[in-house]
Amino acid sequence: MNGPRQLAGRTALVTGSTHGIGAAIAEALADSGARVIIHGLHNDEHARKVCSALDQRGALAGLVTGDLSGPMPKCVERLAEHATELVGDIDLLVNNAGTYIDTPYLEMAYDVFDRTMKLNVYAGFLLTQWFARRWTERGTEGRVLFVGSINGKLAEPDHAAYDTSKGAVEMMVRTLCVSLAPQGIRVNGVAPGLFDTPLTAGALADPKLRKWMEWHTPNRHIPGPDACAAAAVFLLSDAADHIHGHMLMVDGGMSAWQQPDPP
Repeated sequence: MNGPRQLAGRTALVTGSTHGIGAAIAEALADSGARVIIHGLHNDEHARKVCSALDQRGALAGLVTGDLSGPMPKCVERLAEHATELVGDIDLLVNNAGTYIDTPYLEMAYDVFDRTMKLNVYAGFLLTQWFARRWTERGTEGRVLFVGSINGKLAEPDHAAYDTSKGAVEMMVRTLCVSLAPQGIRVNGVAPGLFDTPLTAGALADPKLRKWMEWHTPNRHIPGPDACAAAAVFLLSDAADHIHGHMLMVDGGMSAWQQPDPP
């Protein structure tokens, strides 16, 4: 059964966990009994806030910083090595770090596409590979969670780089499952719909746009990041032991609605 301490004895690394969905996942893992290493670009106010929250729970295993968009693969190797130096064994990996840049396709510079793919796709691919090699050598039954997006299934104008990267993440969850399940390593993902986070705050501040997005979501709700965190805990827990290669949509039904009628 899934209980309040279902991740007791586990140690997790959550990339991109100084704010938004990543921070919510880190705190939910801590509440479920795991020790947690958080990661951010800098040791800034956001990072210290999450560190303080985890420390109060007795779950802070450390903070690692660094840009996961390159140079590849050294940036990933440095992060993994630093994290393992802090705690030794890590058996939960959450690939959440990512970027989103809203640029019309015909105006998009190569470096925008390149950075998006490196941070949203390559970093998670390489970090999972680094830990999977270590887990296989040690006989560790590791667990990996990718944070995708509804944009991995449904496209939006001017989101070519982001949509492409999240589509790649969804397929990566499947193909890494096929490669790693025989070694006892479980790979899954969560795909958030529209959440109220610092990344979306600007758009949701427009009352008309918010009303439309709420209408576009069958349950008429735009939640905070905690809604995604609960799904992450489930997929990393023993309760999801026979769930492999699955991308769980956490979107209030948005991806099920082909074309909503006007309100």
